[in-house]
Amino acid sequence: MERATPASGGILGSLRNLGDGFLSCVQDRLELIAVEIQEEKLRLIQTFIWISAAVFSGMMAIAFASLTLVYLFRDGARLAALAGLAVVYASAMVGIIIAFRRFLARQARPFSGTRQEIREDRACIRNGN
Repeated sequence: MERATPASGGILGSLRNLGDGFLSCVQDRLELIAVEIQEEKLRLIQTFIWISAAVFSGMMAIAFASLTLVYLFRDGARLAALAGLAVVYASAMVGIIIAFRRFLARQARPFSGTRQEIREDRACIRNGN
């Protein structure tokens, strides 16, 4: 036996369909936000790991290179060697900070996909599509 499905007509049916469409749209956007949050979290963790490895390796290299260089100078010139190394390291630090700020400026803004989808939804609603 076939059961006839009641036809949803009238204002109440239209409101149900509108509400269902709205909730479906909200659900899609929330799922997109969740995916983007996960991607941002993974990117942040990867960036932290790379930075930590680079800092540790760099510090070890700098420490041993500095010790070797200062050791090679005679007793009277060791203080000048240390001062010269301090200037070199300070200059390197400034260069790294500038390069890192440029790197951060080039990164994509968080949740760009979600913002774009919401813009498209608003445009679609304005145009009546």
